[in-house]
Amino acid sequence: MTQVLALSGGIGGAKLAVGLQHVLPPGELTVAVNTGDDFEHLGLSISPDIDTMLYTLADLANPELGWGRANESWHFMAEIERLGGESWFRLGDKDLAVHIERTRRLNAGEKLSNITTDFARHFGILSRVVPMSNDLVRTMVITDEGTLDFQHYFVARRCEPVVKGLAYAGAADAQLVPILRQVAEDPALRTIVICPSNPWLSIAPFLEMPAWRELLVEARAPVIAVSPLVNGLAVKGPTSKIMGELQLEPSSATIARFYEGIIDGFVLDQSEAHLAPEIGVATHLTATLMKTAGDKHRLAREVLEFAASFGKL
Repeated sequence: MTQVLALSGGIGGAKLAVGLQHVLPPGELTVAVNTGDDFEHLGLSISPDIDTMLYTLADLANPELGWGRANESWHFMAEIERLGGESWFRLGDKDLAVHIERTRRLNAGEKLSNITTDFARHFGILSRVVPMSNDLVRTMVITDEGTLDFQHYFVARRCEPVVKGLAYAGAADAQLVPILRQVAEDPALRTIVICPSNPWLSIAPFLEMPAWRELLVEARAPVIAVSPLVNGLAVKGPTSKIMGELQLEPSSATIARFYEGIIDGFVLDQSEAHLAPEIGVATHLTATLMKTAGDKHRLAREVLEFAASFGKL
């Protein structure tokens, strides 16, 4: 059985993961998910990117928001507000059950990877969903208002502070989940796909882990990254805003340089075709905007076909 390993975080990455799950036979996709966004809130262990991936792959996500559950209710949050509690991070009633059960099992000594695998099974997901590490890694955003943990920057402050830099606490010592190393070293691995997630918020936590960077650099299978930008703009989220504040040109060429030394190929939207000569690896031009299920499936097929063209194995 061939294997595909995808690195993802956030809504854009989850969209491509859905496409990959659709076009691959059951059991051939493993998605490693960013945990730099994880945090403690109201006494609960919250893993936003993992939950977005689980809900998306299980076709349970809120189609309007892209995060959270479809047909959600909000009685818990209404009572928290009534009691004067923190309500800036919205937890729906169905979503709350996931956080409570995760917290209970973590406190009992279980690994996040085991809990996530079990949740995926209960949701009927045939792909493997694995946190990038069982060790704590926390993305910290250095802003003109001081250093904020990611969720306070992203949700509470709605990305308004000016970003001066980023730090990834715990990444230097974090280790790979063993199953991820097994997948990466499997002779049947066809490709590693870096999904169109924010490079600095969703993918950098992987790359700041020495074990992950080594895995990607030494991979025998081709590593393909998909740009999250269309015509220099992020489809969703603060990617282009952050790039500008870090004094980086908001273009796919900049993102390709960020992945230099790691990737073998780069997929970018046809609106940025003029940038292809600036990119130091092989490129594939296509429509990367994923509005429909058909868009996700088509892009996934093209990414896999592009990877197959390398013959790296």
